[in-house]
Amino acid sequence: MKCLLLVDIQTGFCPGGHLAVPEGDAVVEVANRLMKEGGYDLVVASQDWHPADHGSFASQHPGKAPFDMGVLNGKPQMMWPDHCVQGTEDAAFHPDLDTARIDHVQQKGLDPRVDSYSAFRDNDRSALTGLSDYLRARGVTRLDLCGLATDYCVKFSALDAKAMLPEAEIRFIEDASRGIDPAGVAAARDEMADAGIAIITSDTVLEEARSAV
Repeated sequence: MKCLLLVDIQTGFCPGGHLAVPEGDAVVEVANRLMKEGGYDLVVASQDWHPADHGSFASQHPGKAPFDMGVLNGKPQMMWPDHCVQGTEDAAFHPDLDTARIDHVQQKGLDPRVDSYSAFRDNDRSALTGLSDYLRARGVTRLDLCGLATDYCVKFSALDAKAMLPEAEIRFIEDASRGIDPAGVAAARDEMADAGIAIITSDTVLEEARSAV
């Protein structure tokens, strides 16, 4: 059972969004091709879905500006611009993403008291989203991840997938992802590789699919 997990390919993380990742919209075409031609049995998409008063927003902390470091629920927290607020255009999937091919949407970041980079659990590592149970129930044996942003939500999702789905092979599709900071992207790539996550490209997936026909 081969699954593709698209991480947070939302308007808010693309150019013009409230927390834009450089070239974030470049992943959309690759993601669409992977969904159509990658031979996946299951496609899942995570979606940042914050309440308007989410504690990771700098606007909720007087004197803090976006990208300052602060504290949330007693732990260090990057202060973000307000982004991906529930029901807003900023939270919607990118308009060019072929959402008709998505089988399941996993929303995250709903608790205003804790941030949720990973699609699998909150940053305090206590509250689960239910995604690991969903994938396990469907017998997923290979999980390929890509999306936005490599150095945050993609990395944490990949590492949690590796830890929470030990029976599955976890792979990161590099060219279908973009990050915020080049140094952070390089560090994330190394961290994923060190954890045993394979680093691949979309060409690898598409060639595997062609060979399987």
